[in-house]
Amino acid sequence: MILLDKLFHPKKLSQPIDLSVLKTDMHSHYIPGIDDGAVTMDESVAMLKEMYNLGYRKIITTPHIQGEIFKNTPEIILSGLDDLRVALKDNNVDLQVEAAAEYLLDDYFEDKLKEKNLLTFGDNYILVECSYFAPHPNLLTFIFNLQIEGYKVILAHPERYSYWFNNFKKYEDLKDRGVFFQLNTISLCGYYDNMVKKNAEKIIDAGMIDFLGSDMHNFNYMAALKNTQREKYLAKVLDTCKILNNTL
Repeated sequence: MILLDKLFHPKKLSQPIDLSVLKTDMHSHYIPGIDDGAVTMDESVAMLKEMYNLGYRKIITTPHIQGEIFKNTPEIILSGLDDLRVALKDNNVDLQVEAAAEYLLDDYFEDKLKEKNLLTFGDNYILVECSYFAPHPNLLTFIFNLQIEGYKVILAHPERYSYWFNNFKKYEDLKDRGVFFQLNTISLCGYYDNMVKKNAEKIIDAGMIDFLGSDMHNFNYMAALKNTQREKYLAKVLDTCKILNNTL
């Protein structure tokens, strides 16, 4: 009976899902040398060529801004964006590229909010992430203050925060507060681990995903993204959630 189930209900799709339906990828790390993403401009250009071949026509790259580790500023990021655009033009890659940031909600974030110089994209969206060890004690205050200032808060890869795996009400509370959720597409192929994959599926089952992002850092991520094209839950999130990538 188990063998028959595997035969007639395979785990993978027979055909890869066409990612061109998304049009835009809104979480990635392509500006070389400023965070843990692309190391060289050649690597950036090569990955972006692959994204074009996968059907993407717009990329919003989001370098890390966090505490003492990645001290990026809007000036550093936008200067890097200029260089990246020149490299793409020189290599005949017809891809629209914009830049924002992925902000860690840490002890330094309150000062950044007060400066009112945050990088956003689309309809005043801001991409934020939590620590993987524990949410900041002022998480809800940060979100509230951002919303009061008119920002639309997108939480990056909520499926990866292990401290919420067994407390689904935390996700429900954030959604009730108007927070948008961005799933790392490669979570669905088990790139991180099986627990993250299962949690991603649970959040999709609840209809909570608003954006899909590659979180592209290197060619290991690229291979995982291609593997994910045959995942059933990628089809499910596209069919059952109101994915907003193509509005950006």
